[in-house]
Amino acid sequence: MAGTASEELAKLKIDEGSSDNGWAPPNLQKNLALLSGDQIELAKMLMGENQGHLFAHWPEPGVDDEAKQLFVKQVEKLDSSYPGGLISYIRNARKLLADSKAGKNPYYGFTPSVPSGEVLTYGNETFIKFEEAGIKEARNTAFVLVAGGLGERLGYKGIKLALPSETTTGTCFLQHYIEAILALQNASSRMAEGKCQSQIPLAIMTSDDTHAQTLKLLESNAYFGMQQTQVKLLKQEKVACLGDNDARLALDPSDKYKIQTKPHGHGDVHALLYSSGVLTSWHSAGVKWVLFFQDTNGLLFKAIPASLGVSSIKGYHVNSLAVLRKAKEAIGGITKLTHKDGRSMVINVEYNQLDPLLRATGHADGDVNDETGFSPYPGNINQLILQLEPYIEELKKTNGAIEEFVNPKYKDSSKTAFKSSTRLECMMQDYPKSLDPSARVGFTVMDTWLAYAPVKNNPEDAAKVPKGNPYHSATSGEMAIYRANSLILRKSGAEIADPKVETFNGQEVEVWPRIVWNPHWALTSSDVKRKLSGSCQVSQQSTLVIKGSDVLVEKLSLDGTLVVKATEGAEVKICASVKNQGWHLKPVDYKDDSVAEEIRTRGFRIEKINQIELTYDKPGKFTFTS
Repeated sequence: MAGTASEELAKLKIDEGSSDNGWAPPNLQKNLALLSGDQIELAKMLMGENQGHLFAHWPEPGVDDEAKQLFVKQVEKLDSSYPGGLISYIRNARKLLADSKAGKNPYYGFTPSVPSGEVLTYGNETFIKFEEAGIKEARNTAFVLVAGGLGERLGYKGIKLALPSETTTGTCFLQHYIEAILALQNASSRMAEGKCQSQIPLAIMTSDDTHAQTLKLLESNAYFGMQQTQVKLLKQEKVACLGDNDARLALDPSDKYKIQTKPHGHGDVHALLYSSGVLTSWHSAGVKWVLFFQDTNGLLFKAIPASLGVSSIKGYHVNSLAVLRKAKEAIGGITKLTHKDGRSMVINVEYNQLDPLLRATGHADGDVNDETGFSPYPGNINQLILQLEPYIEELKKTNGAIEEFVNPKYKDSSKTAFKSSTRLECMMQDYPKSLDPSARVGFTVMDTWLAYAPVKNNPEDAAKVPKGNPYHSATSGEMAIYRANSLILRKSGAEIADPKVETFNGQEVEVWPRIVWNPHWALTSSDVKRKLSGSCQVSQQSTLVIKGSDVLVEKLSLDGTLVVKATEGAEVKICASVKNQGWHLKPVDYKDDSVAEEIRTRGFRIEKINQIELTYDKPGKFTFTS
């Protein structure tokens, strides 16, 4: 503690007989000597905010003193990690809880309309134009990965970033993301016309649950090729739980000297970037854009170059990446909301709020598909591109605080008591809510097959999803990668066999040829067309893996498995007909504990019977023929 107890008492003129400590109940008064001056001010604040129950059980000095001091240290941490401190948190909570009890509609007075944005079609002239602009702009971009969650919901005990994005190569999500950023870095630097190569920075928001494991994953894999200085880990803190409608902080049921805490939501990333000084250092280094993405979408980087190009050409302050969305589909819609007082904003509106909002504002049928067969309100996928300068200026006003919400579970319709404690939450994509109407806020829509295949549901929950709706499981996420790569090759002139339908872990999925390439081989549609220069035929049961930036497929007929690995500087031409027994998918039961978690979560393993594996580990020019 700062200073001795007697020094603190003398400084603050608080002792057993002082009138200055009338704010403190007797049991707290007796323990004030345990606290520093700053801690006493925090205790005063808590008492002023009706939090006396936190100290009601404190015994005489000399009993549980260490626990009391640890409690106040936790209060200090909760106070310092929230914009505006605990007093702001409590007052915000009190207001939001009152609104919740009253059933207040957060969109009262707003009329929805379709915002402006870009709807892109993969591989056409417009798409290629935006891709080229995005590659050029990538060297001026910083990436922020929001990765505060474990994989427990998926039936996986580790961090989600360590899960394989697909099991053909076993590449985990974090490796895939870093390799994609490095490929963007290399491609962008080649377009820099003689300017020095710049490193693209990556910030990763972790939590108490994921920080140590994320750091270990990076360190044990030499940061997957990135320089350690490129990567910055920012740890998110939890927030205090609320025990009732008066926003009294909840004590931990298992420890009366500890406030119960829960995650605050991924919206904290904005405050962390601001308070850490990361944004300022990026700005000084010439960064123009900040791209936010989440931890288990294996398709995302196929959409990033074109989306970044849209931000650059359109000059968007905020660009929300989106996908085509069916009306009433269970995914939020990007919506322009205009208030009757004239203010407006472009934000994500959750699907269960969008339809009733439309009905309440003159749209009798609510959210319906238009002539395209999709809702005019694009599906939000929680990936954002922000222009850095206006972003910093906005955060100076708010300290990174994002508009919050509360979702208490009440015991009954009287809404007077909670089933369990609740807390305030915030979402990354709600950042535009605070922007001035003059801010340029838009969106970029991609086909779902190209851009969006999140992995978030465990096998049991995924199997309950109504037929025709996305499973969003490890099974569907992996199959989506094979589908996207197969379709991309098809659109580049290759003959790729149709998929067959199989069932794994109770999920009926399309099984396409298992085609995988790392980002160094092809980042854009133009890259694929350039490296697929001749005829290419791939059967449904085949597996094709390409690792290396200079592998040229001049002619290939594949019925089996071919793996090509080429080091930097090795130029490889493929002119071959390959036929072997290949690799096959064999079902496994997700309840079978003898199978590794990352395998049983997707319901199949790969049986490797036979393959041709080509490894070129030295620079040079090579041709494979057969």
